[in-house]
Amino acid sequence: MTPGTAAPATASATGTPALYECLVSHARTAPVRHSLRHRTYMWLVDLDHPPRLPAALRPLARFDPRDHFAGTAPTLRAGLERFLTSHGIELDGGRVLMLAHARVLGHVFNPLTLYWCHDRHDEPVCVVAEVHNTYGERHCYLLRTDAQGRAEVAKDFYVSPFFPVDGAYRMRLPEPAGRLDLTVALRRGATRPFTATVRGTRRPATAGRLLAAALRHPWSTAAVSAGIRRHGIALFLRGLPVQPRPHHRIQEGMK
Repeated sequence: MTPGTAAPATASATGTPALYECLVSHARTAPVRHSLRHRTYMWLVDLDHPPRLPAALRPLARFDPRDHFAGTAPTLRAGLERFLTSHGIELDGGRVLMLAHARVLGHVFNPLTLYWCHDRHDEPVCVVAEVHNTYGERHCYLLRTDAQGRAEVAKDFYVSPFFPVDGAYRMRLPEPAGRLDLTVALRRGATRPFTATVRGTRRPATAGRLLAAALRHPWSTAAVSAGIRRHGIALFLRGLPVQPRPHHRIQEGMK
C-alpha cells in the first residue's frame, strides 16, 4: 500500500476507521487551580469493521479485547455486549462506534473509551463510557444521553487520588462527526472542581495519516500515562492531600 493513498482498512458505511488529532485539556479549580493541555490522536472504529493494517503498521495500532471490559471476551464487541446484557440491553446486531487509543508499540492506556451504541434500525440506544485509572482498574458508566449527547451520572469509581469518590459527572458526548467535541465535568454539590475536554478534527485513517500522527506523537499512549503521573506529582508537591483509594467492586458484565 502506498502511504497516504489508501485506508488501512475497508471503511464501513460510517466512514470508519478514522483518526482524530486531539487536544485534551484538564482544568482543576479546587482546592487549587491547575490545568494541563496535551496533544494526541485517537481512533474511531466500527466494532464490526476493525482496522486491518498492513504488517509494517500493526505495531502502531492494535485493538486487543484484553484491554477493555473484563479482558476475557474473544472480541471487543463480545465484551461490550456482555456488559450491556447485564443491564438488560440488547443491540440485536446494531452498529457500535468506539473512540479509543490503540495499543502502540505494545503499550496502551485509555483514560476514557467511548462506545456509541445503536439498535438494528441504527437508532441510538446508549453510550458506554469506560474509564481506566492508573492503578489498573476499569469501570463502565451506562449513559442515556439526550439529543445533544448530554447525560449525568453519579461518580462511583476512583480516578484522581486527589478527589474522593463522590459527586456526579455531567457529560456531553455527541457522536463524533467532522469534529470531536467532548466534555466531562465533575460536580460536587454546587461546585465544579474539575472539567476535562477533548477537541479534535477528523481525518481518514490512511497509512500516511497514521504514520504522520505517530511521528508527531511518538509512543502516544505511554505519553498519556506519563503525563498524568507527572501532573499528579506536581499536585502532590503543591500539598494536595491524597484521598484513600477504596476497594473497587467489579461490576456485573465486567467479570
